[in-house]
Amino acid sequence: MMHPVLILAGGFGTRLKSVVPDLPKPLADVKGKPFLWWLLQQLENQGAKDVYLSVGYMHEHIQSYFGAKFNQINLHYIVETEPLGTGGAIMNACQQIPEQEILVLNGDTLAMTDLNNFIKFAKNYTSKLFLAVAKVADAGRYGTVIVDGNQITGFAEKGKAGAGLINAGIYLLNKSLFNDFNLPQKFSFETDILMKHINSLNLIAYSEVSDFIDIGIPEDYALAQEKVPNMVLRNNIK
Repeated sequence: MMHPVLILAGGFGTRLKSVVPDLPKPLADVKGKPFLWWLLQQLENQGAKDVYLSVGYMHEHIQSYFGAKFNQINLHYIVETEPLGTGGAIMNACQQIPEQEILVLNGDTLAMTDLNNFIKFAKNYTSKLFLAVAKVADAGRYGTVIVDGNQITGFAEKGKAGAGLINAGIYLLNKSLFNDFNLPQKFSFETDILMKHINSLNLIAYSEVSDFIDIGIPEDYALAQEKVPNMVLRNNIK
């Protein structure tokens, strides 16, 4: 049974302003559809039933485009009145999602992985947080994830060229994770949870990711025009 999915869709898209000037990043056009449309299509292909969208910047455009349903998916909107950072957005959304375990996706990346298998994989471990990782030919732009077996032991800074594992932007978490830390309302999930508390998290990597794209910069946004539809239509995992 697929867990509820939270998509972080509140970003400004600062680095995309030159090519997507007047829209929130999740509405950036990819082959005639918003990027978020492709992300939701991929989630529907895998059986998602409830998707929560954490929205902020120009959120009314996202709400008016998608409404309350995407085919068979129920859409729920959680509106940030001010930017909370990735961590603050997740923690805020957790207060409005009834289930204890949730999948969290970035609204500007697409990673091809079987989410139901991810959930099954997680049952083998006692951990509150799992991270999908993708192997890429050049990890320099992203920073790498350091693993020992399936245990994540650290994160390397951006700028180190060459192949490596990167954060694929998909988390499986138990909401009680946030009870373990004294956190402000606004914080970065990556910096203030993952990096800062790596030694106490028992953070587990899930590496069954076959493809990945991040539309956050103009060069990759250009690539996405062909790559994203191919990824979603080719990998129709039922």
